[in-house]
Amino acid sequence: MSMNLSEIGYRRVVVKLGTSVLTSGSRQLDKAHMVELARQMAKLMKSGVEVVLCTSGAIAAGREHLGYPTLPDTVANKQLLAAVGQSQLILAWSQLFSIYGLHVGQLLLTRADLHDRERYLNARDSLNALLANGIIPIINENDAVATNEIKVGDNDNLSARAALLCDADLLILLTDQKGLFDADPRANPDAKLIKQVVNIDDSLRSLAGGAVSGLGTGGMATKLQAADIARRAGVEVVIASGHHPKVILDAVCQLPVGTHFTALENPLESRKQWILAGPATKGRLVLDSGAINAVTLKGRSLLSKGIVSVSGVFDRGATLQLVDEQGREHARGMSRYSAKDLQKIAGKHSDEIESLLGYDYGDAIVHRNDMVVL
Repeated sequence: MSMNLSEIGYRRVVVKLGTSVLTSGSRQLDKAHMVELARQMAKLMKSGVEVVLCTSGAIAAGREHLGYPTLPDTVANKQLLAAVGQSQLILAWSQLFSIYGLHVGQLLLTRADLHDRERYLNARDSLNALLANGIIPIINENDAVATNEIKVGDNDNLSARAALLCDADLLILLTDQKGLFDADPRANPDAKLIKQVVNIDDSLRSLAGGAVSGLGTGGMATKLQAADIARRAGVEVVIASGHHPKVILDAVCQLPVGTHFTALENPLESRKQWILAGPATKGRLVLDSGAINAVTLKGRSLLSKGIVSVSGVFDRGATLQLVDEQGREHARGMSRYSAKDLQKIAGKHSDEIESLLGYDYGDAIVHRNDMVVL
């Protein structure tokens, strides 16, 4: 199949692989199958479509590496297996992608990394830096240290948040099922695959039972939650079988495979709704008339030169009011710099930021993608 990029609407894809896909239902990682999945992802990367891999399987890899020890089923022992298995899992992926001349980078996340704005932005910067350099980010939950309070809990929801984190336009959830059915296919031979979902409602949720494979944590119910999170932010979602031939390429080429969930709206708008409806503003920036014009009329990002003064105590990632010198609010947005940083660089040219602070997070103080004009 020749892949024509102009026909592919997607620029950035998150692929989530469940434990049952990686082990093919056995007790160990199925490297032969993993290399086939790596081949498809490598083909996308070579075609200019960026790929983020969200992989389960650390605990299964740990059990295999230690020779299937008999351990009491405690949190500490699961963390032990995850700690041993995570390095084996990343080693396996690193070797498989190296066949295709690709490097991987590991990101281990917990819910705390995604809820705290500064850590969220740092994770986003790491992801974007890896992708900008043609490296495949491999994301997993940090199970070796995560407790229930700080866990996302399952990689389905983690992959949906990763899709939001990196502004992906497609999330592919691969599982041991062909997709979402109108009845349980294991119990009902007449169950039909639902090919397209436009609306997730209670009747659809009731079709998705719990996890059945016993190997992983996520069943169809968590996939539905993940699909809902992603599509609300403008990300399309496909749930499909990880053992369908060419499943990743078919999903990206918009061929009929699995269950396809349409995105709800423009992702930028939903992000801006998050800014408007999300956290209360932590501070305000007074802008000169030139900056007000650039931001409100020309759709530009806010640069340091246009800031007259800074008020409030806030960290990087806080939501701020952008006001004119008379105090009227014109826009609201997320700051890429802390209040302390902005006190030093307000009114200065962008090319002075690094010499004044010793580092820089880019020219934009508030990027236009992170801003709502009121």
